[in-house]
Amino acid sequence: MADFAFIIHPLDVNDILRKFHFARKVPGKIVEGSFRLSPPFKLASISGIRSAAAGKEISGVFVVCPLTTRQMLYLPERYVLKRIIKAGRLGEKYGAKIVGLGAMTSVVADAGITVAENLNVAVTTGNSYTVATAIEGTKKAAEIMGIDISEEEVVVVGATGSIGAVCARLMARECKYLTLIARNREKLDRLSRIIMHETGLAVSVTSDLERALKRAKVVITVTSSAEAIIQPEHLSPGAVVCDVARPRDVARQVAEKRKDVLVIEGGLVQIPGDVKTDLNIGYPKNVTLACMAETMILALEGRYENFTLGRDITIEQVDEIKRLGENHGFKLAGFRSFERSLTEEEIISVKENAKKAEKHMVV
Repeated sequence: MADFAFIIHPLDVNDILRKFHFARKVPGKIVEGSFRLSPPFKLASISGIRSAAAGKEISGVFVVCPLTTRQMLYLPERYVLKRIIKAGRLGEKYGAKIVGLGAMTSVVADAGITVAENLNVAVTTGNSYTVATAIEGTKKAAEIMGIDISEEEVVVVGATGSIGAVCARLMARECKYLTLIARNREKLDRLSRIIMHETGLAVSVTSDLERALKRAKVVITVTSSAEAIIQPEHLSPGAVVCDVARPRDVARQVAEKRKDVLVIEGGLVQIPGDVKTDLNIGYPKNVTLACMAETMILALEGRYENFTLGRDITIEQVDEIKRLGENHGFKLAGFRSFERSLTEEEIISVKENAKKAEKHMVV
C-alpha cells in the first residue's frame, strides 16, 4: 500500500507517444482525443524515500489523469475537474493518505480546493515547496553569475498566479527594483500595494513582456501558458532565468541561440534515501520536482492534511515546508536546463559570454 499518490498528466501528445509506441502512426489529434477517454491509471511506483532525521521510510504511486495541457485549458472546467477527482480516487484505492496535484492539475479551477472537497484524503498542490526551491535556486544562480540582486532589477512573469505572487513578495525583500508582469492590471495593482505595505518597495507593473525583460538581470517565470512565451531576443546578456512553469515558458531556442544567458529549471530537489522507481521523467535518480517533493515531505512528517490549496499561498507556508524539507534531508538539486544537468564549466562559460556581449554593447 502507498503512503501517498501523485497525479501527473501528459504535457502534450508526444508524452503519450513516448509511452504508447504503437500509436506513433496515428495522427496526433486522434491520439490525444482517444487518450482522454481512457480511465485514470497507475503509471509507476516509488519506494525507498527515507527521512534523514527520523529514519521513517515511505512509498507512493504515480497516477495518470489522461488529459494533455491543452485539453485541461480548453475543455469544460467541470469535465476536467471530474477527471482529476477520479484520478485522486484511484490514489485512495492504493492506500494513499495524501494526494499531490502535479502540473496543470494544480492550476485548474480553484487550484485544488474542489478536488480536496471530493476526496477522503488530504490534498496538496506542492506549490509552497516549488516557491521555496525556486527562490533558493534563483539566488544561488545569480550569485554564481556575479549578480547582486540587492542592486539589480528582478522581473516576475505570471506574477498574479498563486506561485508568481508569493515569489514576487519574497523577492521584494531581496531586490532593489522589481517589475511584475501579467495580463490582469487590476490584480497587478493589488499585488503591488500588498508588496508596498509589506516591504516599502515601490514595484513596476506591466503587460509588456519584451520591454520589461530587456532590463532584467533576474527573471522568475511561472505562467499557465500552453506555449513558450520567452524568446531569445527578449533577454539581456548575463540574465538568469528561473523557469518554474510546466509546460515551459522559455523557448528551447534560448538555450540554442543565447550562450550568454543562464536558464535554470525551477523547483528541482534531491530526495533522501535509496529511491527506487519505474517512473522516468528525465531526471537523475533521487531528483524530482519540488511539487512532488512537498507531497513526500508531508507524508514523512505524518501531516496528512490539506496543506497548499487555492491561489493564496502564504509566506508562512513556504517557510514551514522549506524547514520540514531540510529536516528530512531534502535539498536543492544541482542546476538543470532543458532536461540536462549544467556543469560548473558551462555556467562559467555563460558568464564569460555575457561579459563579452555586454562589452560589445558598450562599444
